[in-house]
Amino acid sequence: MSTVQDEKDVNRARIEALVEDGQYEEAAAQVADLHPSDVADIIEGLDDAQRVGLISILPTEQASETLAEMEQGEHRSDLLAALTPEKGAELIEELADDDAADLMGELDVAGQQRILDALPGETAEELIDLLRYDEDTAGGLMTTDLVAVRGTLNAAEALEQVRLQGREVGDFYTVFVVDHARRLLGTLRLDDLVIADPESKIAAIVEDLVATVGPEEDQEEVGRLIARYNLAAIPVVSPEGILLGRITFDDVIDVIEAEQTEDILRLAGVSDEDELRHRWTQSVRVRLPWLALNLLTASAAASVILMFEEVIDQIITLAFLAPIIAAMGGSSGTQSLAITIRRLAVEGSGSARGFVLKEILIGLVIGGVLGVGIALLALLVEGDPMLGLVVMLAMWVNQIVAGFAGAFVPATLDRIGVDPSVASSVFVHTLTDLCGFFLLLGLASKFLLAN
Repeated sequence: MSTVQDEKDVNRARIEALVEDGQYEEAAAQVADLHPSDVADIIEGLDDAQRVGLISILPTEQASETLAEMEQGEHRSDLLAALTPEKGAELIEELADDDAADLMGELDVAGQQRILDALPGETAEELIDLLRYDEDTAGGLMTTDLVAVRGTLNAAEALEQVRLQGREVGDFYTVFVVDHARRLLGTLRLDDLVIADPESKIAAIVEDLVATVGPEEDQEEVGRLIARYNLAAIPVVSPEGILLGRITFDDVIDVIEAEQTEDILRLAGVSDEDELRHRWTQSVRVRLPWLALNLLTASAAASVILMFEEVIDQIITLAFLAPIIAAMGGSSGTQSLAITIRRLAVEGSGSARGFVLKEILIGLVIGGVLGVGIALLALLVEGDPMLGLVVMLAMWVNQIVAGFAGAFVPATLDRIGVDPSVASSVFVHTLTDLCGFFLLLGLASKFLLAN
């Protein structure tokens, strides 16, 4: 029994075979009913010349949407640059201005200028305005296509304005209310506008603003605000309060996914550039610096063992127990670290203050339980109650250190303006390894050798 995915794979193979044979018109007919994201997947699997050949023959609307659906870095800018300026401008003009600006932003200055020169003056000016903002900011995400009405209108007049503007804007979820200088006053729900008395003033039904962002606001903060307040759209305003554009929830879905992926990769000491499409040599170049740094910190932690060589020579069981205590500390530290970084990502900078004490208390309880467990293990292996007490104390204290470090390190880095997902894991793992080895071997030299 074939699945939908099986049918897609068969269809994709058929289309790729047609392109290989140079039958672009037949291939275009085959993709006519496909979703643009599926067409984008097919085009990404072709070589450069084949991409240009297929995208050039697709209908303008489908071609532009397909181009917008292609992953950034998946030859999208190369494909756009390879088209004639007229064809590129035709595709860009078909897109919403925020998607068009994203695409244009991936071109070099010369490539942007060629397409801008081929666009109508008004469209080119709108794109130039959007291209002023970094792609990772609210200005880089926003669209200037929106529905806005004056606060002095009555409901009937406002509804007529919504009808007129809505035909040009397309999808919209929120009506923005502005004054004569286009300063944002609030928002208006469509259902409230439809059922309102035709003669009632908009000022009577306008809703206060829940949140706004400036054009330079980081995209991660935009996503956090939309998620926090369950907004369909968030307005972008100038420092003077003038409405510049809007960012809809669908615009930030990819942003949130990208930011979370970036944080997870950085937490693992891997650059966000290290993706599946990289060749093995590129992956080595990206990962090696982090692993070299980790080698230095791990060596520093392991050097503690050399300080207590005499202890290990006399109690060989310690060589078995030390890695367990260090590893458990690293695991607990990573858990605390992940929770703290997630809190910072969801609730914003500074939200982890006061979180350190909670993690210390968690480490206190978990350390007690794990300490009893490893003490029983030590008794089973060596049969020495004093050794059991030593390893229990070492595990217990190291778990407290792990909880403290897992919360304190990222919170401190965040406070001083350093991305906590980049460097936290190196510091936390080094600290828990150092403390784990030092606590176990130091306590053993103090209490066991004395006997």
